[in-house]
Amino acid sequence: MDIVTLQDGPVIARFVPHAGMIGISLSDDGTELLGQRRGLDTYISAGKTMGLPLLHPWANRLSVNNFEPDAAGVRTDPNGLPIHGLLAAHPDWEVVSQSAQTLVAHFDFAAHPELLASFPYPHLLEIAVTLSGRTLTLRTTVTATGGTAVPLCFGFHPYLQIPGVPRGQWWVETPALRHLPVDERGLPTGESTTAPAAREVLGDRAFDDGYDQVPHGAVFAVSAGDRRIQVQFLEGYPAAQIFAPPAEDVICFEPMAAPTDALTRGDYRTAAPGNPAVASFSITV
Repeated sequence: MDIVTLQDGPVIARFVPHAGMIGISLSDDGTELLGQRRGLDTYISAGKTMGLPLLHPWANRLSVNNFEPDAAGVRTDPNGLPIHGLLAAHPDWEVVSQSAQTLVAHFDFAAHPELLASFPYPHLLEIAVTLSGRTLTLRTTVTATGGTAVPLCFGFHPYLQIPGVPRGQWWVETPALRHLPVDERGLPTGESTTAPAAREVLGDRAFDDGYDQVPHGAVFAVSAGDRRIQVQFLEGYPAAQIFAPPAEDVICFEPMAAPTDALTRGDYRTAAPGNPAVASFSITV
């Protein structure tokens, strides 16, 4: 399975197009900044996320499981809810172009009847990755290839880490957002509260929180010692999930095209025929 390596100076990014276009490494002068968790093999065999995976066509989980028991790509959480979309580790990505600092790959969703059975919206998915200086940018384009508008509920799940500094000493920076409380299954309750911009020590706090009303250009960051990792939501990501499990030394600022369960609730934007939708975010180290 080919690994595509991008490099600009001391910063190196590695992606595996034929394993769902997952980013498996982002390193700075040899220091790995993406959480490896259970590793690439487990992601391929069981869909257990690591590194920088794409979650498509929906991020997080859905409140209803109407899929056939053997539906292609469907994985469930401990409550039996479909989670993280259909494309985890999917091999059928086509590399369109690559250079020392860029990678562009396509996935033709319409070419897979088994996927259309669960998400009946023919489309072409493109991810363009650019490494420039100390910034990795991922630009995603969704183009409807049939006569139906495509719901935009996808997202990414970057697992960030700062090796050499205890988790409890990490500083977390977030912009002003609207917090979406969830029930015991991790689904939004429909209520919301205002979350002002903050900079605070992570300590022993755990996050698994959803937000919307993410402002254009919003910056999330984790820092410690002499290192700072910044995730900027450049366009097309009005929602976010912050995930920081207490038992792991990782934190995730997840760009999402729509909040958790939006696909079920119908609360999403679309890519209309003839009008491709674009979303992009960056990670600066």
